[in-house]
Amino acid sequence: MASKSVSPAHRRKILRVIFISLLLDLISFTFILPLFPRLLEFYRSREAADASPHSLLNRILLGLNAYKQSFSRTISDRYDVVLLGGALGSLFSLLQAIASPFIGSLSDRYGRRTALLWSMAGNIASVALWLAATDFRTFLASRVVGGLSEGNVQLATAMAADISNAEQRTATMAMVGACFSIAFTFGPALGAALATVETVAANPFATAAGVSLLLILIETLYLYLYLPETLPSYRLSEPTDGSISTSTTSAKAASRANSYLLLNTTHFIFILFFSGMEFSLPFMTYDLFAYTSSQTGKLLGFMGLLASILQGGVTRRLNPLLAIQIGVTACAASLFLLGRLTTEVGLWVAAGLLAITTSTVVTGLNTLSSFEAAEAERGGKLGNHRSWGQAGRALGPLLFCSLYWWTGREAAYGIGAAGMLGVSGLVFGALKAPPVTSGSQ
Repeated sequence: MASKSVSPAHRRKILRVIFISLLLDLISFTFILPLFPRLLEFYRSREAADASPHSLLNRILLGLNAYKQSFSRTISDRYDVVLLGGALGSLFSLLQAIASPFIGSLSDRYGRRTALLWSMAGNIASVALWLAATDFRTFLASRVVGGLSEGNVQLATAMAADISNAEQRTATMAMVGACFSIAFTFGPALGAALATVETVAANPFATAAGVSLLLILIETLYLYLYLPETLPSYRLSEPTDGSISTSTTSAKAASRANSYLLLNTTHFIFILFFSGMEFSLPFMTYDLFAYTSSQTGKLLGFMGLLASILQGGVTRRLNPLLAIQIGVTACAASLFLLGRLTTEVGLWVAAGLLAITTSTVVTGLNTLSSFEAAEAERGGKLGNHRSWGQAGRALGPLLFCSLYWWTGREAAYGIGAAGMLGVSGLVFGALKAPPVTSGSQ
């Protein structure tokens, strides 16, 4: 039998801890995103000055250049560092795809709180390595450690599901999604600003890394002091009203509207196309409108701000299946528009459609996935669901950019739009709404 509902006051307290901690985590995580080109230029110039042609970084760059030269069209050298940043992003996502199911299963066995605190220990080690990274090898090690240990997002999703009944689930998942939008709106700009403050000559990015580490340490202490265990079989009775049960739960889901394979496949294919488009956007804005990094940053900031507004005011009230349907339709329309752009107005319209997609699809898929997992298996199932998405994110940039350079913008985005129509076929034709799907306060 499922455990009784968490009391409203206790639930609000846990949601506040989840929201604040996840926001700290994601802001810290996004510091590095706008710094990748400068970071990698710094390490490349340092290794060139050290006359080490056989260094790890130079070997990687040689491989990327060989890949770039395989295309019939000439690709500017300005993209070398961007490609390397994409390769590192794909590596991080691949490691997340490997680690996520294990982290989720550990949280089912030992509790969400324990798994999250161990994940935070890995995050601390990762950012500390970045702080100390005066060479590329150390920086690469920081990304590897981070990819294998980052579990905050999936565990926040599992905890949010633990303390939410069917009526509350959509609104709670939208809150988790809003953390992403808020962090991606403000985190990169803050990271870029901190990178202009030089405190350590050997590592000009030490200020950004140091503040990132401080945020992670504050988050870890906050979680240690204030986060209770949310896994139902671990809950202790509350002395006020006894509304939290210590009863264990059945491993069998009460009802199942969608198979895990269908949900995970939909997640993988959607992220495959969406992440590829997302990574190619700076290439396209530069090629078409000669956008600077600052102008592209403003475009991405607009998308993040609009997505956070939509998640807070609209997505949380939608049936999760309807949210997914709206999101994939908007994404297909945006990809079609991006392939035929002639004006900046069209670009910003497409960005608005992508903000709708960002605010709906993954939140809706996470909500549907949480309905299919019983309490005793929720961490592992949501971990598997995230793993499929991260696998798509590891492959998407490489495949889409290859398509972009082989076939050109119109064909690449046209194929992307066709792929998203295929995702729409799964969403409209195969996915089903769970028994209770209305948003709640």
